[in-house]
Amino acid sequence: MRKTATTPPATGQRIPAQPGPRGVPLGMLVPPAQTAVEDVMAGTVSADTGEQAGHGAVIPGAGPATRPGERATVRLRDVGPDDPPRYAPEWLELREGADAVARAPELLDPLRIRLANLPGKSGVVIHDLGCGTGSMGRWLAPRLDGAQHWILHDRDPYLLHFAAVASPRAAADGSRVTVETRRGDVARLTPDALVGASLVTASALLDVLTREEVDALVTACVGAGCPALLTLSVAGRVELTPAHPMDAEIADAFNAHQRRDGLLGPDAVTVTCEAFAAHGATVRVHPSAWRLGPDDLALTAEWLRGWVGAAVEERPELKERADRYLRDRLAACAAGELTVLVHHSDLLALARPTGGTS
Repeated sequence: MRKTATTPPATGQRIPAQPGPRGVPLGMLVPPAQTAVEDVMAGTVSADTGEQAGHGAVIPGAGPATRPGERATVRLRDVGPDDPPRYAPEWLELREGADAVARAPELLDPLRIRLANLPGKSGVVIHDLGCGTGSMGRWLAPRLDGAQHWILHDRDPYLLHFAAVASPRAAADGSRVTVETRRGDVARLTPDALVGASLVTASALLDVLTREEVDALVTACVGAGCPALLTLSVAGRVELTPAHPMDAEIADAFNAHQRRDGLLGPDAVTVTCEAFAAHGATVRVHPSAWRLGPDDLALTAEWLRGWVGAAVEERPELKERADRYLRDRLAACAAGELTVLVHHSDLLALARPTGGTS
């Protein structure tokens, strides 16, 4: 990974939010993704599910990763002081547009009502868990009125730095938006971390947590009396058009992979809803599917490689047939003949407010 000359802000440092370089895409600031559908079809990159041309294993919704339960943008569990962060800004750039279109705006009105009724608040404090490059803030901050202070959590200092400088400067009504960064393990969230929080947000996080980690997250949110907007959790369902006889087999193997080592995978939303409800919170769930077509060739190709690769890792006996399946699917993708519906769910939990803490 090429190093940047900038220095990440110190943990907990408050800095004014800035828009980032206008007109300069993230891909100009970091190395571009190395696997594109054109490379595969030209034969310069192997379609073999085990060879990723420098990427390592690719888990859809997570980007490059090698350990179950870990996103390249969120070091969920400490594995040792000598294990460096691994960056996946290319994957986050690739998926940000699809994420923005998929997130459920239907959950924003009840959220706005709750935030508007917070007692004694001149602004809101929003904790974004596993923020990556800050796409949630770029999507949500301009959709909420009033002054906002975002606290960005991630274990990757490079991504924290980019998320901070690329954050929006203004809310929907022109009020000021500021940010600070906190480097840490979001899978071990404690209630005191959310003291004073008005809202907790996260994207593509719940499905790589265990039941115990979800319970800790829910307990922290309920203890702070703040709502939680948790988006883009995998639902375990994928629809590809045209259909193929192996679609269901690959999907089943992928879902089994997502549940490795006690991770919740496609069960995450159900478990999280039950946990919030047990604490008396009101929970709303809304679909937030990716709808990928001819205009999304690069994202579709990268997602396909990761989806099939995870399935083969879970069930190695699929490899020979899965390699042929992947080649067929990538060919259809390159020809603009493939559409994919990747189901996700967004969840809004409205915990009972606590006096003075939210």
